[in-house]
Amino acid sequence: MTNDSYKKVLVAEDSSVIQNLLKKILLFENCKITSAKDGQKVLDIFEKEDFDLIIMDINLPHVDGLEATRIIRASNSKNANIPIIGISGNAKNLPESDFIDAGMNDYMQKPLNYDKLIELVKKYTN
Repeated sequence: MTNDSYKKVLVAEDSSVIQNLLKKILLFENCKITSAKDGQKVLDIFEKEDFDLIIMDINLPHVDGLEATRIIRASNSKNANIPIIGISGNAKNLPESDFIDAGMNDYMQKPLNYDKLIELVKKYTN
């Protein structure tokens, strides 16, 4: 985690509605949020900034969330092991092993459950 009193979270979500919901929830947890609407932007931002956590939709344009996670894990970055929480409206169609095999630490289905999201953010940033 960074030395600052807040947690830096990269939110990778192409839906503005869900992105805004995540921002509102995470602000209550003392998080500073950076957003990306597609997987390539996630990778570009990840190369330039340090984060404590990534919350990543698996169905992103350009580079999907699973592939973006694989690229992050395979990178030579000092942050290649950053915690990544996958989110998806289609998670029930994918086995848990798809998320874990891609390198995600955890995942949750949409619609997002506030309590579970807060639990996961605390689990990976405290």
